Amino acid sequence: MDDILRAIERSLASLKYGKVWFFICLPAILAALIMTILVIFVLGFLIAKLLDYPPMTWLNAWGAFGAAKILATLGGWVLIVSASCLLAVFLTADLTLPLMLNFLSSSDYPDLARRGRDSTVASVWNGVSGTCLFVLGWVVTLPLWLIPGFSVILPFFWMAWLMRRTFSHDILMVFAAPDEWRAVRERYSTSLLVIGCMMSALTLAPFVGLLAPSLTALVYSHFCLDVLRRTRGEAVESIEGKDIE
Repeated sequence: MDDILRAIERSLASLKYGKVWFFICLPAILAALIMTILVIFVLGFLIAKLLDYPPMTWLNAWGAFGAAKILATLGGWVLIVSASCLLAVFLTADLTLPLMLNFLSSSDYPDLARRGRDSTVASVWNGVSGTCLFVLGWVVTLPLWLIPGFSVILPFFWMAWLMRRTFSHDILMVFAAPDEWRAVRERYSTSLLVIGCMMSALTLAPFVGLLAPSLTALVYSHFCLDVLRRTRGEAVESIEGKDIE
């Protein structure tokens, strides 16, 4: 938990830089524009379509037309907001995360060598495959939405999972050697998911939700770079200890 708190503390300290705010706001602004277009042109269509599926059809059959319309409207908004957050994740990973890593590596981690590979193809493939699994998870768990509260919990969980997969992969891919990558992912797998869960809660906040992916990327950047630096330090100490023996 100390590692997570340290990453959050350093992320807050990074907010004093104007460049960091640019990295955070750019994906959110672009996603907000797309979200506005979806609300204007697609929301009505989604609501009408959702009214043709359970449990809205059940409510209509029982004469609860108002409840069916409210539930369909809520579902339409959830779909649009989730799609917009998904777009913000993509934009952050492919557009601003590389720039953010360049800035943080020079300002906070100048001693951390890049031992990985900066592959756009690998990053895009990770994003595409993660999105496919994200959508599949949504579809498979849709029946659970009938359980009260799960319509909020499930989108929250899947967004946390997607951000953990996307951002931790792209960061470690650039800075970590394959053995370091495996070591960090295995040792800190729980912490990486906890960060995703904590930060994805921001997606539920009005007007802040679209900033959540970029803020999450910032926290993941500090967390991954910090634990990677300390992992290398532990490896050096281990080697020196063996030499002394």
